[in-house]
Amino acid sequence: MDAVIETNDLTKIWGDVTAVSDLSLRVTAEECYAFLGRNGSGKSTTARMLLDFIRPTRGRARVLGGSGRDPAIRARVGYLPGDLNLPRAMTGAAAIDYFGALQGGGHEAEAASLVERFGLDPGRPVRELSTGNRRKVGLVLAFMSRPELLILDEPTSGLDPVLQEEFRKLLAERKAAGASIWLTSHVMAEVERVADRVGLIRDGMLVSELSMDELRRQAADRIRFSFPGSVDPASLAGAANVTAASVDDGAVTVTVNGPVTDVLRRAAELGATAVETERRELDDIFLELFDTGGQHP
Repeated sequence: MDAVIETNDLTKIWGDVTAVSDLSLRVTAEECYAFLGRNGSGKSTTARMLLDFIRPTRGRARVLGGSGRDPAIRARVGYLPGDLNLPRAMTGAAAIDYFGALQGGGHEAEAASLVERFGLDPGRPVRELSTGNRRKVGLVLAFMSRPELLILDEPTSGLDPVLQEEFRKLLAERKAAGASIWLTSHVMAEVERVADRVGLIRDGMLVSELSMDELRRQAADRIRFSFPGSVDPASLAGAANVTAASVDDGAVTVTVNGPVTDVLRRAAELGATAVETERRELDDIFLELFDTGGQHP
């Protein structure tokens, strides 16, 4: 499929600090790509370079087949910055009117629908808005033109759980309607719901890219067996669907991706006295990947 975002060796150096280093990635049409990393890892710098708000030290970025500096390209992109900086006296309604006019107008009905959906009071000036309400304004501005591409930097920061869920529904709707999405997020429920692929950035470098299917496979069940005596983990490692086995304090822990019937049968044959199960959360998997530089632990 055609690429909606493509970067080649994109690098940004601020003085002695390399914010982004040799970043090469490709996002295809109608794909949701989640760009994940800890604070200060280079996510927001990348978002700004995509739309030419800041220029790379070297390398290049293409958006919708052209340059982010091209007004015709920007008109097809909905952008939500990590920190929406509007004049403090400007109301939400004035911001919607102003940016709507810049986009050619005709978005009033869609904007009104989004205002109602997120429970925004558009008559209040920015200086009176909480972090969450400023985020609502930004979401309306990003979505109201029904853009082909959405570039969203921490879109649910400051939103309460109910509105986070409403945002996830909106994002899934737009993706189903054919929009492409590039987003950064710390909310794994958000990523799991809408992302097709994730890229992990660490210290300005892309250390790993995985599909959500790959991540879900890593969220396999873990089963811990206790035995009256010592048991070689290899005796369980050969069971069907077991991907790893280790011993700790006399108990054997296996990771299972698929039906557990065979490993339960083997454990029973070996005299297992207790069984505990757990399922890994995506948050834990991401932390492991970041700690190992993107390599599977």
